[in-house]
Amino acid sequence: MKQAVILAAGEGQRLRPFTASKSKVMLSIAGKPLLEYVIESLALNGIRDIILVVGYQRERIFDYFGQGGHLGVQITYVHQPNQLGTAHALKQANDKIKGDFLVLNGDQLIKPSTISEFTKQPPQAVMVKAVNDEDPRRYGVITSSGGLLTSIEEKPSIAKSSFINTGIYSFSMKVFDYIGEHLDIPVVLQSMIKDKLDIQVAESHGLWLDIVYPWDMLSLNAAVSAELKPGVAGTIESGVVIKGPVLIGKNTVIRSNSYITGPVIIGEGCDIGPSVCIYPSSSIADNVTVAPFCQIKNSLIYSGNSIGVASVIEDSVIDRGCVLRGQFNAPSSEVETRINDELHKIKVGTMMGEGCIVGNSVVSQSGTVVGNSSRIAPLKTLSGSIPDGSLVV
Repeated sequence: MKQAVILAAGEGQRLRPFTASKSKVMLSIAGKPLLEYVIESLALNGIRDIILVVGYQRERIFDYFGQGGHLGVQITYVHQPNQLGTAHALKQANDKIKGDFLVLNGDQLIKPSTISEFTKQPPQAVMVKAVNDEDPRRYGVITSSGGLLTSIEEKPSIAKSSFINTGIYSFSMKVFDYIGEHLDIPVVLQSMIKDKLDIQVAESHGLWLDIVYPWDMLSLNAAVSAELKPGVAGTIESGVVIKGPVLIGKNTVIRSNSYITGPVIIGEGCDIGPSVCIYPSSSIADNVTVAPFCQIKNSLIYSGNSIGVASVIEDSVIDRGCVLRGQFNAPSSEVETRINDELHKIKVGTMMGEGCIVGNSVVSQSGTVVGNSSRIAPLKTLSGSIPDGSLVV
């Protein structure tokens, strides 16, 4: 297997506000876009001929990845102007495919070991994973017999097994005989089963995580951070305590009496402290300023943010270019939150879009979603979902 198709055209509506200006495959996890982890995993398995099916906000993908040379791969781009489904996306790449190939989604976190055995799997095949600790009804549920696929049901009301479809496939060109007007790959697989075509089921025990909701970004970041290789390229002032694996970028200053417990990633050009506490599993991107006496726990802080004095941020995601004045408080607790028509019970802090300006002494209650470019006056208490461009006075 020497060629792969990565489906990277979707928007990710349920990931708003973070996908308003970028596709979900470009969401940064521990300092890199999610799509980069997929490409790296393929390259390390000897698959360097990659077709990217792009659509929503595709320019940001072009600008970042180019032709793929810096990652040791050759990228060919295919445009899916209307994101109608996974089979429709794959169909756009038909004339670029040379033989047997893999199909993967670009919005998943996978490690090279996750697909190393699957790359040897002859077509037709689907990779599955057991999800005993969570509800499989969130996914496509797989049933099999004798190692062959017998059914695949998307988000069933009652799950017939604990095995889910990872969205990773091994196909021959024969799959295009079955796509026709079908829009989604699971429907194509069902059509193949009806024709008594053998589809192998291969279980993976490696790391595989997907991103569907904003808080999934925290889970993915924690998974990457757990394998962090520490290193310090910046300046550490006297009295700083660092425990566990911590990665600090060049031109970053960690000022006196700060306390950092890894795994923690801090990018380049940051100014942290003094007397700041950063706890696992936090990731702070480039050019972030964190004022004295702040606490950051299990959070993603994107580039160019300024966090004011004595702020507390827990289990939160703060997108790039935000200015949070002093004593911003984003605590975490277990809450019920609604995404579209779906109700979720989760432990989470605040999800904040890019370019927000927040006044002094604002409290953002657990589960609050703040839209992009919002302006929040001082002394306000935030809750629920605040639309993009809001002015809270």
